[in-house]
Amino acid sequence: MKTSIATVSISGSFREKLTAIAQAGFDGIEIFEQDFIAYDGSPRDVGNMVRDHGLEITLFQPFRDFEGLPEPHRSRAFARAERKFDLMAELGTDTVLFCSSCHPLSMGGIDRIADDFAALGEIAAPRGIKVGYEALCWGKHIDDHRDAWEVVRRADHPNIGLILDSFHTLGRKLDPETIRRIPGDKIFFVQLADAPAIEMDLLYWSRHFRNMPGEGDLAVTAFMRAVAATGYAGPLSLEIFNDQFRQGLPRLVAQDGHRALIGLMDEVRRAEPALPVDLPAFPAPAAVEAVEFIEFASSADEAPALEALLQASGFERAGQHVSKAVTLWRQGAVSMLVNTETSGFANAAFATHGTTVSEIAVTVPDAQAAFARAKALGAEPYAEAHGAGELDIPAVRGVGGSMMRFLDRSSDLARIWQVDFKTTAGGTPGAAAPKGAGITGVDHLGQTMAYEEMLSWSLYYTSIFAAEKSPVVDVIDPDGLVRSQAIRSGGLRVTLNGADARRTLAGRFVAESFGSAVQHIAFASEDIFATAAALKARGFPFLQIGANYYDDVEARFGLAPALTARLRANNIMYDEDAGGAFFQLYSTASAGGVFFEIVQRQGNYAGYGAPNAPFRIAAQKRAGRPSGMPKF
Repeated sequence: MKTSIATVSISGSFREKLTAIAQAGFDGIEIFEQDFIAYDGSPRDVGNMVRDHGLEITLFQPFRDFEGLPEPHRSRAFARAERKFDLMAELGTDTVLFCSSCHPLSMGGIDRIADDFAALGEIAAPRGIKVGYEALCWGKHIDDHRDAWEVVRRADHPNIGLILDSFHTLGRKLDPETIRRIPGDKIFFVQLADAPAIEMDLLYWSRHFRNMPGEGDLAVTAFMRAVAATGYAGPLSLEIFNDQFRQGLPRLVAQDGHRALIGLMDEVRRAEPALPVDLPAFPAPAAVEAVEFIEFASSADEAPALEALLQASGFERAGQHVSKAVTLWRQGAVSMLVNTETSGFANAAFATHGTTVSEIAVTVPDAQAAFARAKALGAEPYAEAHGAGELDIPAVRGVGGSMMRFLDRSSDLARIWQVDFKTTAGGTPGAAAPKGAGITGVDHLGQTMAYEEMLSWSLYYTSIFAAEKSPVVDVIDPDGLVRSQAIRSGGLRVTLNGADARRTLAGRFVAESFGSAVQHIAFASEDIFATAAALKARGFPFLQIGANYYDDVEARFGLAPALTARLRANNIMYDEDAGGAFFQLYSTASAGGVFFEIVQRQGNYAGYGAPNAPFRIAAQKRAGRPSGMPKF
């Protein structure tokens, strides 16, 4: 499978774009005319520079407003095309995109347009040029790939073919199955893009909201299945117009693009195994079974405050690593590690972020399979020295430079607590674990990041694991807007919170922790009122919720006054949906800016208490910064 990306898809200078694209693993680029014109070098210099990066120019574009014109405009269009063919020869590429005309004088007519392309084919043939015709979904006369194919069919010239773009087909809600009737050898090029489901002008939607396959709501997999069924074997290329990507780091956007293409074609071959998909085999996605442990990186000076919060939350010291300064804390099915090593990964994480969640370990059906899949999708593997006899746990880099580890129940990795730790009573899962305050498991992790990184990490989770994502919701902070999206894979729930404004609570956390991964950990309880009572006895630092909240929540949900009184007395917040009810309480923030949440889900409540977020954030801002956090 030859992978390609349009240079317009990412930011930076032309040379920066090429470097990012090559490092991400692409084979080639669609070169946009604007990038070539803006570069201070000859066409031959540009072509050589592309090839010096190990890339090829898979497509030159765009040529606009060619077909169906009256004279003298028609002659000028043909002369313009010949000039572009000469330029392509200098660049060293043989395929060009002609998009359907939006010219006000274009006269339309399938036969007239086909005649123009047949004549153009006669000019292109001696030069070895292939001309691909693409139906813009806002084209004046041709806005449907079926009509563009009819033009190509009637032109009946070997140098004239079709270019398909998933956005132009799916954005107009056209049935991608119609593509299966097109001969694969007449499809000269395939462009791919996804987009969120937004009802708006097609041109504006296309120019500002395209994203990588798997990041939006379009049926890109169905589109690509239909393309593969034709026997098409040419490049698969990304053409992304997105304001967010134009502000992002070229390296990250290019990596996301390559991951998206690999993940898409893996979905295609699994959905329809008979299709000829040219992609190396790697394991299928699997759902996470459980969060096995969460590790904090800290220091000898800061760890006592963190461990005091763990104790106040009902955790008990349950073991010590056999060779490292790592302490195990347990409660119910939750294992928390506090790492105060003075060298290695955890120490580097602490030096960068302060006290921070440095590792998340998940149990999956097959750890090595999950690791192999993550690597195939471009996740960066991480290897660290370990002592003799200790387990070598596969890991990849995750959000904020943290580490995601993979464990399973069917290999030696299942023995992590017996092999790598000296545990006390209750320190080994399966033994009588400390009940503590009634915390039973990890409900979800709140990961905070810059807004422009949200799509990247959503793609990371949904491509590596069998996962589903919820729609993005807006969380109102008194000082700005935070966007939040929940990802769930079996026993792993993650909320991705994207901050634009620095003054928001999320924005401050990103700035003050230098991009730490996890802002809060939500633990599950089966009886939140009993848990609250146990927490009070342990001196848990409850976040104080304002009295006005409880008057409102009682009226909004018609709660019994007695229940409202219990909620108020315990600083518990409440929400409900069609599936059930949700209770949540919070700690104040620790020295590293991380805070704990305890939740109880009743029935089939599926959310995360988003309506309560503005009131929780206001309470956190009233509580002020934790000791040790810098001030502006």
